[in-house]
Amino acid sequence: MTSMQDGCGSKPRSDEDLQKLTVGELKPHNATITLVEYDPRWPKLFEREANRVRSVLGNKALRVEHVGSTSVPGLCAKPIIDMLLVVADSTDEASYVLDLEAAGYILRVREPDWFEHRLFKGPDVDINLHVFSAGTSEVERMLRFRNWLRVNDTERDKYAQVKRSLAKNKWRHVQHYADAKTSIIREIMERANSVERK
Repeated sequence: MTSMQDGCGSKPRSDEDLQKLTVGELKPHNATITLVEYDPRWPKLFEREANRVRSVLGNKALRVEHVGSTSVPGLCAKPIIDMLLVVADSTDEASYVLDLEAAGYILRVREPDWFEHRLFKGPDVDINLHVFSAGTSEVERMLRFRNWLRVNDTERDKYAQVKRSLAKNKWRHVQHYADAKTSIIREIMERANSVERK
């Protein structure tokens, strides 16, 4: 699970808490995090998956965007394509889940307390397909973060430095690594927002 959920604090969420959000079995990671240098093939992989999602959902896919570290040229990342799918109502699973599952996508996360976020894994490319409802503030936050890192080398390099440092630790769950990045993400977003307000 790799949401950008806030409020994680310094204490990792328990297996029990994570299992409540996980569809299926929660499998421990118990290892460091593998980060690789930016791969120019990532946007092409995203486009291929985005076209597949659009072909499966048609006009129910209101927006499909490449987000996360693989969407930022020059940024190291886990080699997993993060995708943002906006639907009318993510809680209306009947309107999109069966269609995605028929195409090989697997629902792995359901977070009712965090913007009704859903997460799917892909059929043949390693992706995280994040699903949110139209009008959810997290959608714009994810896109602002991506856009800011794309144009600000200093912030991108600072984020990469923190990621590399955290990745060296052994993490029981990958989500704990994601949670540990919350404070640097918040710092970067505060600076981005302050520039936008000027």
